[in-house]
Amino acid sequence: MNPPDEQRRILIFAMKLGYQTRAFDEAARKLGVELVFVTDRCQRLDDPWHDRALPVHFEAPEEAAYAVMQAQRGKHVDGVLAVGDRPALAAAYAARGLGVTHNHPVSVEACRSKLRMREVFRDAGVPVPWFRDVMLNATPEPALLGIEYPCVLKPVSLSASQGVMRANTRKEFLAGAARLKHLLDSAEIQATREPNLDRMIVEEYLPGREVAVEGLVTEGELRVLAIFDKPDPLEGPFFEETIYVTPSRLSRAEQAAVEKSFADAARALGLMHGPVHGELRLNERGVWPIEVAARPIGGLCARALRFRMSDKDEAIGLEELLLRHALGLPGKDARREEQASGVLMIPVPKSGVLEEVKGLDEARAVKGITELEITARLHDYLAAWPEGSSYLGFLFAKGETPAYVEAALREGHRKLRIEITPRLPVEHPVTKRI
Repeated sequence: MNPPDEQRRILIFAMKLGYQTRAFDEAARKLGVELVFVTDRCQRLDDPWHDRALPVHFEAPEEAAYAVMQAQRGKHVDGVLAVGDRPALAAAYAARGLGVTHNHPVSVEACRSKLRMREVFRDAGVPVPWFRDVMLNATPEPALLGIEYPCVLKPVSLSASQGVMRANTRKEFLAGAARLKHLLDSAEIQATREPNLDRMIVEEYLPGREVAVEGLVTEGELRVLAIFDKPDPLEGPFFEETIYVTPSRLSRAEQAAVEKSFADAARALGLMHGPVHGELRLNERGVWPIEVAARPIGGLCARALRFRMSDKDEAIGLEELLLRHALGLPGKDARREEQASGVLMIPVPKSGVLEEVKGLDEARAVKGITELEITARLHDYLAAWPEGSSYLGFLFAKGETPAYVEAALREGHRKLRIEITPRLPVEHPVTKRI
């Protein structure tokens, strides 16, 4: 326990440009909580973002955790939270070393590997598609692996559907494998030092509707915070997500099946405490967990969630709810507000240089739209899926029904006019022979 006059302290592990860090900071100020950010910013720079963050390398999670433990020596830490997939394992190691309730590193590591996750689900009896672990350096003949079509090719460790492709034929399989190898061999991906960049997972394509689920685990018990419908079909060839709307329009029986599947998946992974985010598919064969992550929903999407401790209380954001949960404060069991809400992750229509986004005022004027934020920077190169993993921005809406929210998001998106120009090829100087 903290002395009465000592401020509560929480460690937030996040990427240096994480969208949610500002929201966590605002919630912490409201609660009188001290936040210590742990980020992957350059260690040679002297606090370039003026956030007093501890600089670490997330690709070496145990070393990062040790550095944090050394920095916090003699200080009491009340909670540890991870924002994003890459910081999650370092956060788990640090929490374990500091004696803070959290998920075991083995569980978090399984969440970070699509291959290990599939193995865990299979061994626990959780529904899982057939899957194969395939080396990319010498992609074998698909027929020799017993691969059936359609199938899905995925990198083992990347997130946000980056590099994920559907193949309907042998020709598409070989082309997809070559494209994925080119992505994983790129300087940008290699610089992340993610594990397993020389392999992919190939698995059965599962048709059906897809949902996202947000939850909180307390001492191994999962509480579902929200189920998001994804009204746009995610059928391939690539799987860039767009619209999330809650509450779900699934039947009560279907929602109950989703919640049970999500809980079974989290339990199989051994997740014990903190936020958990999942992606699941429903079809005539049942509910299938696609991804489960030991972190909250990514990007700015958390702004689509608001919670109330009672009808009389002011609504709070997901970040404040997570801080209250980590500290065991009143309000940690607040429920999502009843009003329908949603977010549209503005897709990148094609790869190139972002020159201008027009129609912002028109989009904001659409009835039901509550917020529009363009997060991509002008004149930067943007990659479309499957090579890409970042959106142009986020569009939010609220309304009486999920259908109203979805319609507002689509109308707001139609108002935007995005200008992207091709990136000029790099010309190499010709060396003259003497």
